[in-house]
Amino acid sequence: MNQYETVLILNPVLTEEMVREAVMKFEKVLNENGAELVHQAHWGLRKLAYPIRKKATGFYHLYEFKANGLAVDKLELELRRDERILRFLTVSLDKYAVAYNESRRKPRAPKASATEEVNL
Repeated sequence: MNQYETVLILNPVLTEEMVREAVMKFEKVLNENGAELVHQAHWGLRKLAYPIRKKATGFYHLYEFKANGLAVDKLELELRRDERILRFLTVSLDKYAVAYNESRRKPRAPKASATEEVNL
């Protein structure tokens, strides 16, 4: 099984409940097709780089999952059929991208202040 990352941009006119429902729908599609969800993150409402369907903003959501190619095909088919989705992008992650994503999710240790360093 390969590891993939999919980023969705949902229509900004949706309510929070409708966005949550759409996110759960695609999570269910992944689970039904044997994918293992590694991480997901809701990035919220963000400005788009350029207008898509006359919309300047969109709700971003990220899925990181392990799956075979068939599960990815079925997910993308469902994404194309759903009118709430403005854009999506699925990429296959290599071992370096997987390691980077894991390190990015770990909480950072607090940095020592400048006064503490001088007193040592």
